[in-house]
Amino acid sequence: MDCFPDIRLRRMRQTAAMRRMLAAPFPGPERFMWPVFVVAGNGVCEPIDAMPGQFRYSVDHLLEALKPVVALGIGGVLIFGLAEDDRKDANGSYAFNSKGPVQAAVRAVRKAFPELLVFTDVCLCAYTLHGHCGPLDEQGDVSNDMADALLSKVALSHAEAGAHGVAPSAMMDGQVAAIREALDDEGFSNTILMSYSTKFASAMYGPFREAEKSSPQSGDRKGYQAAYGDLSTALRESDMDEAEGADILMVKPSLFYLDVLSKLRERTDLPIAAYNVSGEYAMLIATADRGWGDLHEMVRESIVALDRAGADIIISYWANQYSQFAEA
Repeated sequence: MDCFPDIRLRRMRQTAAMRRMLAAPFPGPERFMWPVFVVAGNGVCEPIDAMPGQFRYSVDHLLEALKPVVALGIGGVLIFGLAEDDRKDANGSYAFNSKGPVQAAVRAVRKAFPELLVFTDVCLCAYTLHGHCGPLDEQGDVSNDMADALLSKVALSHAEAGAHGVAPSAMMDGQVAAIREALDDEGFSNTILMSYSTKFASAMYGPFREAEKSSPQSGDRKGYQAAYGDLSTALRESDMDEAEGADILMVKPSLFYLDVLSKLRERTDLPIAAYNVSGEYAMLIATADRGWGDLHEMVRESIVALDRAGADIIISYWANQYSQFAEA
């Protein structure tokens, strides 16, 4: 009795009540982290054309936008900063300015919402004139070790502002070890380090780069982000970040990389974050807008897939709209 007709799997899904009983629940709001974009100044709430429902905020508007999100029970925010062109330089030094938009946002959010987890993206691409994730050497390549030193300064400035956690995204070799050492040396041993440990050179970042105004002026990032066809090296990236002291690992993008997420879940006991990136977000909206799919059902299915593959933390632009999708 191990096959049809003795076994009929449809017995177990013939009623909605039975399907609900056996299905994993939709992930709760506490497992979500909302990525937000902050700019300097006041009174700014600028829609991002490629990401409907998302905005570039000045700190005052970010605080207003967070009120309903916090009320939903969303677990945290991941803050990205933008720099005006006149603030950019070859090294992205505005990224570690104590009065920069991320640092200001961290201080304000921690004060206004003391129970909300506040994480920050640690990178330089939005602050450099050339749009790459570190300073360039004489050959025009990103200098890995110089980038590590600057990323450590960025992370330290965020910790000093009060961030619960810092999230280096530049995919530089040794960045986790460098940041962990810098934080520990300055008394921030309790600051969480969530590494973008397996971040792929993906075509799914287009809307984000519009939002951040961070596209490279020349070349691309394939020299430092993981190759999507090389699974072994992609997993080694996370192995190395764990060895260097990361507290949380991350797979980015997520929906095209469920196999990577699942394999990483099998080889680590660390929490894993899945970044449900801008292209994945915009893709579902565009599909629904064309009448080719039901947005509510597509969002729910995609989020459950991340949970099923092993994600502990879901970093998603759907987080500020959680109430629309939580109910079946």
